[in-house]
Amino acid sequence: MFSASRWPAQLLAAVCLLVMVTAVSVAAGKASRHRPTSTDDCPVIKLKRQWGGKPSQGLHYQIRPIRYVVIHHTVTGECSGLLQCAEILQNMQNYHQTELDYEDISYNFLIGNDGIVYEGTGWGLRGAHTYGYNANGTGIAFIGNYVDKLPTAAALQSAKSLLRCGVRQGELSEDYALIAASQVISTQSPGLTLYNEIQEWPHWLSNP
Repeated sequence: MFSASRWPAQLLAAVCLLVMVTAVSVAAGKASRHRPTSTDDCPVIKLKRQWGGKPSQGLHYQIRPIRYVVIHHTVTGECSGLLQCAEILQNMQNYHQTELDYEDISYNFLIGNDGIVYEGTGWGLRGAHTYGYNANGTGIAFIGNYVDKLPTAAALQSAKSLLRCGVRQGELSEDYALIAASQVISTQSPGLTLYNEIQEWPHWLSNP
């Protein structure tokens, strides 16, 4: 039988160090298996109250998970940063509620060119973005006009992250269909250049 008291001090220290390193490595391995990768993280979402939005004038809940995602652009100026985007969103919500008689801003989410996602009606609440697809669709709008150019890479990446996040959280169906507004209603939204871009994304539905 060996006794730790008979071991040389240096050897005993080395054995203790090896045990500690092994324990740390095992713990790190377990943690890494459960930690989501950066590509799977949900994007930063500014809530309606954070951008100064007014409460909805009526709440209509959707049955989840949602089957359709409809991509739009807002045909407004572009924006980066909370202050710049908030001004556009506040004006848009006011126009939708007072001029168009909508209950809220029409989109579920809107995305600025810095990649920040802004809550509109949000998950699980009906918007007014696409006739025939409001009850079972999530409307995502890129802030700006994308007829002849794309949103920034940051904005496009945030949209993809938002979709993955929606599936993981059970908000979107695992086999959701991605469409452009121009496929199902009379509009140029989301702009021809952006329309061609999203045809390369997962879940694209060419004939809704």
